[in-house]
Amino acid sequence: MNPRVHRSRVTHDRWLVSYADFITLLFAFFVVLYAFARSDHKRQVQVSASIDSAFKSLGLFPQTGRRAGKSAPNPSGTDPAVIPMNIVMGEEVLAPARVKDDLEAMRHELSQRLSNQVAHHTVSIAMGREGLVISLREAGFFDSGSATPRLGTVETLQPIADALAHTPYDVRVEGHTDNVPVHNALFDSNWELSAARATHIARLLLEMQAVPSDRLSAAGYAEFHPVASNATEQGRAENRRVDLLILPRTEVNFAAGGDTTFPGRWARITDGDEEGDSH
Repeated sequence: MNPRVHRSRVTHDRWLVSYADFITLLFAFFVVLYAFARSDHKRQVQVSASIDSAFKSLGLFPQTGRRAGKSAPNPSGTDPAVIPMNIVMGEEVLAPARVKDDLEAMRHELSQRLSNQVAHHTVSIAMGREGLVISLREAGFFDSGSATPRLGTVETLQPIADALAHTPYDVRVEGHTDNVPVHNALFDSNWELSAARATHIARLLLEMQAVPSDRLSAAGYAEFHPVASNATEQGRAENRRVDLLILPRTEVNFAAGGDTTFPGRWARITDGDEEGDSH
């Protein structure tokens, strides 16, 4: 019996193995690309919802039925397209950079028009942490222990009224005193004196039609918000003042829906480089 001779068969189909490996790798590559694309899309949706919620919390946009992160279901089963947001500021709300530039321009204009009062230290104008601060010192506008403005007060207020006439800002009039107790026939404490002085200045601004009544407020702080030490006469003279705060409308509307928790340090849009600025 002749032994069987095993002959090796040469196949010409081995290229199919390499081709299958190549197709598998190509499929995996496109799967990875698709996963990255879907991840970026979802991140854009989350960022858009977060920005929308933040501006609604600031009271800049009217509330709608959609809450952040929860949108109406799409009948097609696909994610809604991400629509770029245009930050539309209302008629009385400006972008932060524009607000600061606008207040700086107002400060420069008033510093020139009230240069005589500034030189005599009866008026000071500076940027504070909340906005522009115009300080009217007692020495130039009130007698000691009195809340009635002197005759020249209107003349000094006129340039301020002109500057405020065409602006969208709020004005808060704050009365301040030193720590020396007051007790006379009109006032029992510095609380009443500071509040009365602020109210008189606010009434003058209303009579001059400098600002609408719904954007004007007055408050008395007595001796509890000093700008200088009460240990010296000069310091006490600086603390006896009425401050006019020109304020942009950027307060948080806590009555609005949405998330009002923001990361990081709170900072007002008019904050300058120096941390020591205060009104």
